[in-house]
Amino acid sequence: MTDKQREHLKNRIAVVFAWIAAVLFFFPIFWMVLTGFKTESQAIAIPPLLFFEPTLENFTEIQARTDYSHFAMNSIITSFGGTLLAMLIAIPSAYAMAFNSGRWTKDILMWMLSTKMLPAVGVLMPIYLLSQKFGLLDTKITLVFIYAMMNLPIVMLILFNYFREIPKEILEASRMDGTSTFNEIVHIVLPLAWGGIASTALLSIILCWNEAFWSIVLTTTEASTLTAFVASFQAPEGLFWAKVSAVSTLAVAPIVVFGWFAQKQLVQGLTFGAVK
Repeated sequence: MTDKQREHLKNRIAVVFAWIAAVLFFFPIFWMVLTGFKTESQAIAIPPLLFFEPTLENFTEIQARTDYSHFAMNSIITSFGGTLLAMLIAIPSAYAMAFNSGRWTKDILMWMLSTKMLPAVGVLMPIYLLSQKFGLLDTKITLVFIYAMMNLPIVMLILFNYFREIPKEILEASRMDGTSTFNEIVHIVLPLAWGGIASTALLSIILCWNEAFWSIVLTTTEASTLTAFVASFQAPEGLFWAKVSAVSTLAVAPIVVFGWFAQKQLVQGLTFGAVK
């Protein structure tokens, strides 16, 4: 077998494995959407039904029982608000670390990233008590702040790597012309790193949207997001799989569509942060 044939075979094998991985990742989503169009008896049928007469019964019942738009709007506000706050903190911080780095810069970044290993339940009690003390339980501002702090280490790391790719000679030239730090960030760093900033923001929005733990624990009705909306369909009698699948489909549909249109920027942001 020639080198060219061997390389071609490797590419074929890689494509096959890629398709297998894609099917394994996509199948649970496909089955969730499919189950949302079944009746409860069809949803628990053994063996599982692949062919059936679809129904909109679950979706109409969900719309009749709850206000989907209320939960969706809360998810939009907290996801975009948390991302905006994280970016406002991360951009100047990443700028300082990238262009004025010291011997402890990488250690600080690694320490920040290590906080992601802390289980959320480990800080549940102090955050809950503080929110209760200041009357911030079941408020969107609490979720915005928590989402921002939760994603800040990842946002900082990715932006730090993007900013380091900017040639320092450009900044040195601007400083010789007397440019202030604020103007340097706004007029030089942000335009040059705009692609990285946009992809980082998109990733943060998705992480905020999918966060369930804090939304369920710290909200009841007023500030509940779509993740809490899904959890609310668990009844004492057990799970109604068809209705849970339908409400889950409604919860993930907006962010899936959003991610589909922004997939190029998301992949760029994820792979850029990964290789660094």
